[in-house]
Amino acid sequence: MVDVEIVQVGPDEWREFREVRLASLADAPGAFGARHADWVEATEDRWRQRLTDVPCTFLARSDAGTVGVVSGALSEDGVELISMWVAPSHRGTGLTGRLVARVVAWAGALGRDTHLMVRDDNPAAIRAYEKAGFTDLGVPEGWPDDAPLERRMRHAGS
Repeated sequence: MVDVEIVQVGPDEWREFREVRLASLADAPGAFGARHADWVEATEDRWRQRLTDVPCTFLARSDAGTVGVVSGALSEDGVELISMWVAPSHRGTGLTGRLVARVVAWAGALGRDTHLMVRDDNPAAIRAYEKAGFTDLGVPEGWPDDAPLERRMRHAGS
């Protein structure tokens, strides 16, 4: 396995978070609710606020730089796993599972379930989440006809 350190970050690490978040939005524009153009010119205050509003963010660091990110946002029904991304150079190394496990553990320490939404047309992500212990609950009822289909998944241990 590639030597990667996973660390939880906050507002003071906004520059490193900015770098990896912009890389993720450029690499996989259809996978996120945000767009690269929405964030590329964001101010320091906006980046810091994102890391304050979303209380759980982990970065994966290697000799190659920051190669992964995942966040956990508090929601009415638990913790929503969001902003999951691993650099192409580190896909297939188990890093996705390690990052996901950190958010699931964080949610568990709060006594909360973990859930996520994933694009229906991203079978690789769906498989990775299933491997990490999530159950596919399908597309929620009443999903808008004009929106790309997304599947809701819930962590089996939650």
